[in-house]
Amino acid sequence: MELEQAIQSKKFRNEVHKAGLNILYTAWWLRTITCKELKDFGLTPEQYNVLRILKGKHPNQMCVKDIACRMIEKNSNVPRIIDRLEDKKLVSRNQGEEDGRQTVIELTQAGISILASSTVKINELYDNMLTINNTEAESLNNLLEKVREKEA
Repeated sequence: MELEQAIQSKKFRNEVHKAGLNILYTAWWLRTITCKELKDFGLTPEQYNVLRILKGKHPNQMCVKDIACRMIEKNSNVPRIIDRLEDKKLVSRNQGEEDGRQTVIELTQAGISILASSTVKINELYDNMLTINNTEAESLNNLLEKVREKEA
């Protein structure tokens, strides 16, 4: 669907302005379809992100601060997300061995299982919904990184 049709407007200051709105709209669209898929697993995108981050370090544990640094949504309340994942028995929280004041998080077997199942569904979703090939995706990635050149 073209942006003009999606937001029912044809008025843009210029193509750069339109591109910015297109990025925002596309991010919203991807988040919406991802949320629907993750809802079947009882997960939010932020919880899914934490599980993926932990899986990347598995079997090692990670401290909350390191998880927060890797989050896609930088304003996420990581301790609260971890509380919810712990309530679902998907992660466990332990005292750090090197620094007893530090809290470390690790995936449980249930967390590994739900991450594997949900990742299959997310991968299928993206394969079906994202209608670009690898060459186009590479170009898009380069353009998006160029947009974020001034990211702090």
